[in-house]
Amino acid sequence: MSDDAKTDTPQLKPEFLAMLVCPKSHKPLVQKGDRLLCKDSGLAYRIEDGIPILLIDEAERITDAELAEL
Repeated sequence: MSDDAKTDTPQLKPEFLAMLVCPKSHKPLVQKGDRLLCKDSGLAYRIEDGIPILLIDEAERITDAELAEL
């Protein structure tokens, strides 16, 4: 996926994002482009058409570089 696609993703509303937690660690999530990242679990959840896909089985591991940015 290009960096352009990640930057074109609209930000979730702060009040909505504040209600979301990682389903594995139950800790807050941070939006980076088209994904929601959790530092504690090391997982990234994609956002499709503005809808967070918070399924552990479909999450991706966060890279060391991404983890260092959180």
